[in-house]
Amino acid sequence: MSTEKKSQSANLKQKRSQGWLVLYNQASASLWSIVLFNTVFLSILVGQPDLFKTTNRITTIIQTLALVEVYNSAVGIVRSPVLTTVSQVASRLLVVYGIFQVLPNSPANSHWAYITLSLSWSITEIIRYLYYAQNISSNGQPAKILTILRYNLFFVLYPSGVASEIGMIVLSLGEAEKVVGAWYKWFLIVIIGVYAPGFYTLFTHMLKQRKKALKALKEADHPKKAD
Repeated sequence: MSTEKKSQSANLKQKRSQGWLVLYNQASASLWSIVLFNTVFLSILVGQPDLFKTTNRITTIIQTLALVEVYNSAVGIVRSPVLTTVSQVASRLLVVYGIFQVLPNSPANSHWAYITLSLSWSITEIIRYLYYAQNISSNGQPAKILTILRYNLFFVLYPSGVASEIGMIVLSLGEAEKVVGAWYKWFLIVIIGVYAPGFYTLFTHMLKQRKKALKALKEADHPKKAD
């Protein structure tokens, strides 16, 4: 194959990958909008525990779709480290399957922590996926408002999300021992211990990304004059 044909093939592959990522991110943002809508309006209309009973399955399905991100990372469609992606997705899957589905009668599921969890997850993901989609489709120049939201709201949303996840697990320890066994209770306790270093790694990573993103915004607003 000639160099020109190889280049054309590589460009075509890149365009397909970018098209797939834009589609995936836009679809994911739309799906998480459903979670946000359900959480806000149903918490007002029906409250707990009916909110959990009505929404936990759709939230579980939508969160499960995040496994696609592991695939994207594993095959090189995105540059995210596989292990980091797996750990982030796994922590949420633990909650939606290990708590929502395995322990449906856990007091955590009727607690306000379920509401703060759903709000934190959905708002975070809507902004994140929209940012990614536009970043790709605009050749690295997403809307300023998305960049600002992406790299500022995490100061609130990440701690509230992690605190809600830990709260859900803590509130489920008794039910875990009763329904599954003592080993499951201790497994969940170990998982709680893993949250601290995991959160530190993720949060400091976001701080570094924020510094780069806001610096780029500043340079775009005030371009250097040519000598």
